[in-house]
Amino acid sequence: MAWPDAQFIASFLPSARVFVPSVKGKSHCEEEFTSYEDCEKGVNVILETVLLLLSK
Repeated sequence: MAWPDAQFIASFLPSARVFVPSVKGKSHCEEEFTSYEDCEKGVNVILETVLLLLSK
């Protein structure tokens, strides 16, 4: 079973996960693939969240 990184730091500070789709829903295997476009969308979610938090 794959353990998310957020699980290990959650007891020290607030954490979250951003999910992006994998082609054919395959995850944690050799066939896993996520397009660069979907990766970019995920990174932009993180960026916008950080910018929002910094603006408060």
